[in-house]
Amino acid sequence: MTKKISDLRKEYITSSLDEQYIQADPLLQFQDWFNEALGSGIEEPNAMVLSTSDLDGNVSARVVLLKGIENGGFQFFTGYESQKGIQLKLNPKAALTFHWHALERQVRVEGKVLKMSRKETVAYFNSRPMDSRVSACVSPQSLVIPDRVFLESMREGFILDLQGLPPACPENWGGYILKPGRIEFWQGRARRLHDRIRYRKQGRVWIIERLAP
Repeated sequence: MTKKISDLRKEYITSSLDEQYIQADPLLQFQDWFNEALGSGIEEPNAMVLSTSDLDGNVSARVVLLKGIENGGFQFFTGYESQKGIQLKLNPKAALTFHWHALERQVRVEGKVLKMSRKETVAYFNSRPMDSRVSACVSPQSLVIPDRVFLESMREGFILDLQGLPPACPENWGGYILKPGRIEFWQGRARRLHDRIRYRKQGRVWIIERLAP
C-alpha cells in the first residue's frame, strides 16, 4: 500500500546549532557549513534554489550553482535575457536556499542582487569547459524553441563558425552577486524543536537572533 505523503516523518538527531559557537559574520558561518557539506561527500553542495519575482509579485524558483563567496556576497552566472535575468532587472531582490539533507541543514539568504563586472564575467566564462561556453553562446535561454534538433543544429553551426577558435563571452550572459541582508541557518533537531539562527544586517552590523522553529 502506498504511504500517504502526510505520514512521511523523519527524526533529526545529527547535530545542533548554538549561538555560543557560531561566527559573528554570517558569511564566515556559511563558509564553515559549506566546507562541512563539501567534506561530507554531498553531491553538488553548491546547488541552491534561486527565487526571483516580477513587479506583479509573481515568484519563480529554480536550482542554480553557487560559483563564489566573495566581495560580501554569493555569486552565480546566467543569461541576462533569461526569465531570472529579466526579473532581476525589474526587481533586483532575491532569495537563495541551500539544503544539505545528509547534514539535516538548510540556509536561507535574502538580499539585493547586483551585476558583476564585465571583467569578472569574462574571466569566469573563459575558465569554463568548452561545451559550457558553447551552450551559453547558442542557447536562447528561457525562450520557446521548436525542438531538440533546433538546439543541436545551433550548436553544430556555431562550432563550425568558430573554426577552432575559442568562443567569446556573449554580451547577454554574465555574473550576479547577491548581497545578503538576512541569512538564516537551520539545523534539524529532535522532537521538531529545530535550531534557527538568523543574522539580520542593521547598518554595517549583523544582529544575531534565535527564531522559534
